[in-house]
Amino acid sequence: MKNSDKRIKSAHTIIKQSALVLAIACAGAWSTPSMAQSKTLYIGMNGGIMEKTWVEHVFPAFEKENNVKVVVVPGTSSDILAKAQANKDKPQMHVMFLDDGVMVRAIGMGLCEKMQPSANLNEIYPAARFKDDMAAGVTMGMTGISYNKKMFAEKGWAPPTSWMDLADPKYKGKVLFQSMPSSSFGLHGFLMFNRIQGGNEKNVDPGFKAWPSKIGPNVLEYIPSSAKVSEMMQNGEIALAPLTPTSVAVLQDKGVQIEYAQPKEGSVVLMVAECVIAKNSEPELSQKLAAYLLSAKAQEAGLQYGSQIPSNPKSQAVGDIAQSRLKKFVSYMENAVTVDWDAINANRPSWNQRWNRSIESK
Repeated sequence: MKNSDKRIKSAHTIIKQSALVLAIACAGAWSTPSMAQSKTLYIGMNGGIMEKTWVEHVFPAFEKENNVKVVVVPGTSSDILAKAQANKDKPQMHVMFLDDGVMVRAIGMGLCEKMQPSANLNEIYPAARFKDDMAAGVTMGMTGISYNKKMFAEKGWAPPTSWMDLADPKYKGKVLFQSMPSSSFGLHGFLMFNRIQGGNEKNVDPGFKAWPSKIGPNVLEYIPSSAKVSEMMQNGEIALAPLTPTSVAVLQDKGVQIEYAQPKEGSVVLMVAECVIAKNSEPELSQKLAAYLLSAKAQEAGLQYGSQIPSNPKSQAVGDIAQSRLKKFVSYMENAVTVDWDAINANRPSWNQRWNRSIESK
């Protein structure tokens, strides 16, 4: 091949390559929003059934509509709060789910920003709106008593009706109790026992003094979370444990012989609330996600696929089972009680030390 031919071929190659680069550049310049790179929002929440339900059935519609990926950072409320506090100046998460009492602490730490007004925020139960709209309840619930349906049937025991059933001698070594420092269920159970003993959230001495001789002897194990309830119920190791109707429903769907009982003294209202994390990198999109999660559409999916009781009363239950559970929840709310979170959070560290020293270490 002559040198002139080589130069011509080389020139043609350069022209083709330049045309290709130009085409790619033009394609990028004229790409539609749906073709643009999506953003990622990180949301802290409980793992397990809540994470599975939201990831599979709640987030996808929002992700598609907003070209965004929602990634869960799983953990207990205490875990999520600790992560948010550790990264307060440069948040790694955008939205977080916390139990209501922990959320009050988060707001006090300055970790949340005020939720923007929205139609969905206006629709939720008034009790689900935190002061100054710094947070909002996403799912509603209450802590009552769960019991081993199979064991009760075999023993001929009547279902429990009171928090004091946890102290009945026939359940010696058959009560599973969540540790108060790490679990809202354990905290609620202790505070209701304390009330029955004559105390309140500003005076827990009656509960601490009576526990070792009443409920204490019946407790087989103190656990940091409720993860072992299912296994120990199925194995016939335990008869009773504090739990929510939602948690019981989830285990029932898995075939666990467990039932919920509403104590005559009342269950304790337990919300899972959300807040938009202050100073996060996507404030507008984070607010949009938070508002969506309060919608009837989002919460209907949570109810249908995860037995999560909605905070938006416009949410409709799909199917007989979901309708029945929602109806029962409404009846449980009739005597459900709320606790004084300001008093609790002010004294929780000293209570935790006292609990570890005088109850779990015994």
